[in-house]
Amino acid sequence: MWPRINDLRAMELGTPDDFRTELNSLVLCGKKTATTGLLTEYIKEGEILEHAGERLALLDVRGTQVATIEITDVQLLNFIDVSWEHVIAEGEGDVSLDGWRVAHTRYWRRLGTIVEDSTQVVCLMFRLI
Repeated sequence: MWPRINDLRAMELGTPDDFRTELNSLVLCGKKTATTGLLTEYIKEGEILEHAGERLALLDVRGTQVATIEITDVQLLNFIDVSWEHVIAEGEGDVSLDGWRVAHTRYWRRLGTIVEDSTQVVCLMFRLI
């Protein structure tokens, strides 16, 4: 089960270190309005997918709420089908779709998950409240 803060499900971006701090900063300044997660993480944690209109508590490395975001769109896709528009909305400075795929494949591999073209990912679009 993912953490709940003030009756909101929590959103924890990246890993609980400087990477999360960097990603949260991108959200807070308006550059990051999307993120991508693995469907297997939802299944493992017994969580349902977010839905448009749902509000989430954005947490920092200490588990403290730093913002509230509202989901504007949810797409369940194969990893290979993530669009360039989604990558741009992630706001992390990727310069190509292939580069984004390589970086995300490496990231998830470090966390113990091998990602292939057919791996199901959850693409979330959101806005800062």
